[in-house]
Amino acid sequence: MTDRAGPPGISFQDLLDEDLREQSGRPGLALCQAWQGLGLADIRGDSVERLLEIGIEDAALEVRFLLQHVLQPDSLNLALHDPALVSWQRVAHFADLLTARLNRKPLSQILGSQPFWTLDLAVTPDVLTPRADTEALVEAVLARLGDEEAQILDLGTGSGAILLALLNERPALRGLGVDLSSAALAVAGQNAARTGLSERADFIEGRWGAALESGRFDILVSNPPYITREVLAGLEPEVRDHEPTIALDGGSDGLEAYRDIIADIPRLLVPGGLFALEIGYDQASSVRALTAAAGLVDIEVICDLGGNDRVVLGHNPR
Repeated sequence: MTDRAGPPGISFQDLLDEDLREQSGRPGLALCQAWQGLGLADIRGDSVERLLEIGIEDAALEVRFLLQHVLQPDSLNLALHDPALVSWQRVAHFADLLTARLNRKPLSQILGSQPFWTLDLAVTPDVLTPRADTEALVEAVLARLGDEEAQILDLGTGSGAILLALLNERPALRGLGVDLSSAALAVAGQNAARTGLSERADFIEGRWGAALESGRFDILVSNPPYITREVLAGLEPEVRDHEPTIALDGGSDGLEAYRDIIADIPRLLVPGGLFALEIGYDQASSVRALTAAAGLVDIEVICDLGGNDRVVLGHNPR
């Protein structure tokens, strides 16, 4: 950390003590005190050790992301070689963010965004953090689309990740995202604006497709809540304590949302329309059976990069 200039006779430690008194309510105060006299490299090393101690495997990478966020527009590498860039204010900010991560707040919520597909999306506690597993759904749908105009329906849109990723890849597509949470819809609207897709993406509040007119959509996608209620309590704190339960709780068997959505697919899709549903790793047979019972055809199960069943897709009969 760099010295700060002060009146004659006032030492850096005096200024530091004054800062600490002024910032006594900051969440990262204890870390600031522990780091007194340390340079950025040592602060970085100590931070990695603290995250490893609570079981965060990607500790070094996460510390890098947090430091880059605090130091911007300067780079971490530059700051490691130029102490003048590492003000006490920046260290205090970093301490606040690291404290939040030590309390198991998701990194995406701390940084306020998360990469997904080719986009960088805003993330808040009102939406699920977009996950790499969901990209398997985006990839599967894109592989079955041409360049023609089409209407997409995204049920339980959350941050808008799936809908916006598809729109971004196919300029002729337009889409509608539906969510029961008005707070989630606000985030989705923000993401449509930040990705330049607002003119082709609309969002409305509602429960799945209940209020929508029949036969309007060419493609239906959804990543519904699919975790069984019994399992919820045992999830990692980042998910259990910080992400919206409404987007996680799939009921007693994890299939409640699928029953509602699948029952409506024949009505919502045009004849021959495509649907794609994200699923839990052990739900392929159950969800496939629900789609078959609804009269849907050409049912396939697609795996994610980890080899787990992740997507059930098929078509409305022609």
